[in-house]
Amino acid sequence: MEVGAADFERCLPDLRGRVGSAAFLALDMEFTGLHLAATQNEGLSLFDSPAERYLKARQSVQRFTVAQLGGCCSEVENHPSRYVVHSYNFFLFPSMLGLPDVEFTLSAASVQFLSHYGFDYNKFLKDGIPYMNEVQEKILSQRLLVGSSEVSSALARDVLKKAIDEVTCWIAAAEEEETMTLQDLSGYRSFEVQLVLRKGLKNVWTQPLGDKKVMVKKVSPQQRQLLENSPYDYCQKELILLSARGFTNLFQTLVKAKKPLVGHNMLMDLMHLHDKFYRPLPESYEEFKRNIHNLFPVLIDTKTITKAVWKKCSLPRACNLLEVYEVLCSNLNPEDSTCPVIALASDCSRYAEKKSPHEAGYDAFLCGSVLLKSAHLLLCRSTDGAVEPDASFSQYLTVLANHLNKVNLIRGGASSINFSGEDSPCEHPPALIVHVQGWPGLNERQIYEEFKPLCRFDVRRLSKNQFILLSNKFDDVRLVLREYKHHPRLRVSVRRHWRHSPSVNCVLQ
Repeated sequence: MEVGAADFERCLPDLRGRVGSAAFLALDMEFTGLHLAATQNEGLSLFDSPAERYLKARQSVQRFTVAQLGGCCSEVENHPSRYVVHSYNFFLFPSMLGLPDVEFTLSAASVQFLSHYGFDYNKFLKDGIPYMNEVQEKILSQRLLVGSSEVSSALARDVLKKAIDEVTCWIAAAEEEETMTLQDLSGYRSFEVQLVLRKGLKNVWTQPLGDKKVMVKKVSPQQRQLLENSPYDYCQKELILLSARGFTNLFQTLVKAKKPLVGHNMLMDLMHLHDKFYRPLPESYEEFKRNIHNLFPVLIDTKTITKAVWKKCSLPRACNLLEVYEVLCSNLNPEDSTCPVIALASDCSRYAEKKSPHEAGYDAFLCGSVLLKSAHLLLCRSTDGAVEPDASFSQYLTVLANHLNKVNLIRGGASSINFSGEDSPCEHPPALIVHVQGWPGLNERQIYEEFKPLCRFDVRRLSKNQFILLSNKFDDVRLVLREYKHHPRLRVSVRRHWRHSPSVNCVLQ
């Protein structure tokens, strides 16, 4: 089900109800870009500690925005072996009501990629649900409190000027109690026009009529004062903030619900959730971890889970979320026949007939399905197949206990980020040392290009004529050791810390 700004407030009560009754919530996001050119040049390196990777990703999250968020609520229906899935696609666009203009970057590669998969940029730009974080909400609240004229600074000048011109021309000849209607004013435009008219003209009153219309009425000063103190005023501060918060209202419902939150390779998703709907990302990696754990005490990354499944089970290699889902749904999964039934609700039934990869709602549905199938498979393996036909979700959480709150770190110095404890170092193959002889001025890029035809290594300089190579494949390490055994200029060996550490060598000398 697609939800834009025009429908969001109407759907919000039902969405809150879905969140409250869900066993877990799965999400996926599509962004206007992934990595800034500056961080791309540095690259994702096996040398990166989780804190270093966070700082790299933080720069990108601050410049890009969320174009679409997919949410999937999985409810247990009648008995534990049947889950009904409600999947939603939310188009998002930064709130502009009374805030400084929000700037974000579009990556040409990301635009081309999403366009290839049918992403509708018109819906993103024209019907995106507004959102704001706590800092932005505080700015808007202060401006509303003092009645600042800056509340209209983000509104397109021609829309505001047109509305003011219409009203000022009409009011000169209008009698008290007469009304007129302004057209094509939705969302924040409706609020901004009303606030500006009320501030500039003391003998008018305004009221939204729905369907992008605003009623303007000529009133006496006494009647205006009575209306301003009425509890039925549609421009009360609380109502304006409710509209400006937009999707953040649903985010706050997710936080209060404390339901398990599921994603796939979800680090960037969590960083955007923090930055766009909670608070700007802190500089401190540890503070970020604490904040996320307070917001979402139970995180489940299906990339982390499926790594464990693939280690324990002889399943074909799968490179992406859709392939993982298809393998787990096939007869290659020996436990799929006893897996809980995953039924699609009527509002997202098209996902049963058509694959929609990189549509956020569809990918969220895949996440939730992969979680259930993976957890069921692990539960069967842990009990030698003696699993009750109606295994509960709490049983699945128990079998997943060692993987909860561990979010996959792509190509880094740790296999995952542990949001509820210390990060564990990654078990890479042994590092290699390249000792350069008779090849002055060699740099990291040249070393990388030298080994690139054979396999991919990350390179870091150790000393003037020594470089460290890191790979995540044991076969690559063995291959390079064999192929460069007799190289005239490059001597390659397995790194031994006490032998190759510059500080140790300095002490010994």
